[in-house]
Amino acid sequence: MSQRIRIKLKSYDHNLVDKSAEKIVKTVKSTGAVVSGPIPLPTHKKIYTVNRSTFVNKKAREQFQLDTYKRLMDVYNSSSKTIDALMKLELPSGVEVEIKV
Repeated sequence: MSQRIRIKLKSYDHNLVDKSAEKIVKTVKSTGAVVSGPIPLPTHKKIYTVNRSTFVNKKAREQFQLDTYKRLMDVYNSSSKTIDALMKLELPSGVEVEIKV
């Protein structure tokens, strides 16, 4: 096969992303493929501003921040065994995985 597989991980929790990336690297290396990464991509920060009260006190506001953490990995010299191992891998539910071949 010998093709490049790009794996992107996204999550709101940086611990979940790091543990998932570690799991993927272990399984890919056990099948004999080469991994470059995980490369940390910039954190996306979304800030929400909300009024504290509904009608009066316009100046009283609260701010909430939602951070999205991302990691990028490339897998080289992959075989069908590598792809099968990636498909059978159990990852936490809070992690979004995007695989491009």
